[in-house]
Amino acid sequence: MTQEPGELYLVVILSVLLSCVAAWTIAHRYRRRIRQLMRAPLAGDSRNSNVLAASQAADCPTATPVSLADNHNAGMRLTMLLIALSCLLAVSSACIWWALTFPGEPLPPKRVAVMALLHLWPLVPALALTWRWSRKRLFGMLLLWCAATFIVFLWRQIEFRPLQALAAMASEIGLSLAFLSLVFLGNATRAIAPWLFMPAALLVWSSLAGLHAMNYIGGGQSPFLTSLIKLLDPLLGWLPWYALLLLFVSLPWVLAWWPARVLGRALGRAYSRKWLSDLPVVFTGVWIFALTDRAVMVVDRAGAGALAMYLPLLWIPMVMLIGDRWRPRRERPPTLLVLRVFQQDSQTQSLYDQVVERWRLSGNTVLIAGTDLADRTLDADDIFRFLDRKLAGRFIVSPSDVPRRISELDMTTDMDGRYRVNKCYCHDTTWQDALQALVRCSNVVLMDLRGFHAHNAGCRYELTTLAQESRDLRVVVLTDERTDLTAAKEAVASGRQERFTWIEASHFNASKRRQVLMCLFS
Repeated sequence: MTQEPGELYLVVILSVLLSCVAAWTIAHRYRRRIRQLMRAPLAGDSRNSNVLAASQAADCPTATPVSLADNHNAGMRLTMLLIALSCLLAVSSACIWWALTFPGEPLPPKRVAVMALLHLWPLVPALALTWRWSRKRLFGMLLLWCAATFIVFLWRQIEFRPLQALAAMASEIGLSLAFLSLVFLGNATRAIAPWLFMPAALLVWSSLAGLHAMNYIGGGQSPFLTSLIKLLDPLLGWLPWYALLLLFVSLPWVLAWWPARVLGRALGRAYSRKWLSDLPVVFTGVWIFALTDRAVMVVDRAGAGALAMYLPLLWIPMVMLIGDRWRPRRERPPTLLVLRVFQQDSQTQSLYDQVVERWRLSGNTVLIAGTDLADRTLDADDIFRFLDRKLAGRFIVSPSDVPRRISELDMTTDMDGRYRVNKCYCHDTTWQDALQALVRCSNVVLMDLRGFHAHNAGCRYELTTLAQESRDLRVVVLTDERTDLTAAKEAVASGRQERFTWIEASHFNASKRRQVLMCLFS
């Protein structure tokens, strides 16, 4: 392998590792900071706070009815959009790869079609990440794709060469799948690492530039720099070789840190202004890994022209914008309020993956932020605000902050057609004020009471608040064998009990998910 493809591989590998390590660190520190801020004392007078929050929060307007069939159709449209987009990317990359590998030769349609099928594998992880498939299902679907592609390869080959077909498939997906698994199959890395990859790549490139500068100076190719090093020799001469190497690797970060930080802030602003959203970023990241592998394969022949392998990425914003224009609009989509028993992280995350992600196709979602769903709801704006030490500014510190925070909720769709999840960051002394306002701006409530006991005072307060709300409101409550149903029903006894639908969900399977969605959309 020549130096250029080797460096490209090195940049990708180090950028992936750096962004993943940073993601794990940020996720840990973010949860710790959230817990600290939640326990912060109330700023201001808390007397009559619930009355103030409820009186200043606007009533929720009547929502446009949405059925489960509408939600299913929206999911099918998004799936077909991703399939069509992946086909465009695969065919385009196959054509570019052939043109760079065999310059001047005509494009054979049948062979290019086979190559496009081979290049189509990122569609499987793209769909898996969109719909939150399990790891078992993801790798099972990849095996099915490999089997189908292997059969097509053998059918199109003039000579029967199964080992050659397997080698081609392994070289196509092996390293890219390793990168993809590292970045996207972890909870923290999936939420954070894609937004850090570009700043991390900038830092890695700066370190490589430092190493090139060291070789350039050591070769005596610059008389000025050589004379400068001689002047600094009394200071640097005592350093061992590995310390000098570390110096040239790390010192460029001093110069590259500011551009990397600016780039990160720009990504955060682009997300908050809805120029970017999580699904296109994840989809683009999957295809970047696949296209990087192909760019490395042709860099020996094409040189800098190998960058043309990234041109198919231009299809992503174009097709997304076209799909956004053709998507049916709803004047007032419904709003779902998600409540849950805290410290039940795994089951809450599973419920989010199976129900809330489906709901996002049809309506808004609001919730009170917590550490249990941090890996699911953390977005680019949160990440870079946290890195800039501005996370405290997102918290509701007094009842007077509630109307402002409610007015800032993002209730419009992204370019992928999904609605965002709006979080209210609250202190332990202000969450009840936020709850009052969120109940008033919601149409339906999903409350996960699995593991609820009578000592969960917060959940009992939420149940009483929902029962006593004067507006029309539907509440779907999930229970299991651990739920103290007696205490839960006592909490709603003083209000409108008929609005509550109780679903036993000890085993949350596909049938139970459909039942919950039917109750939410009815």
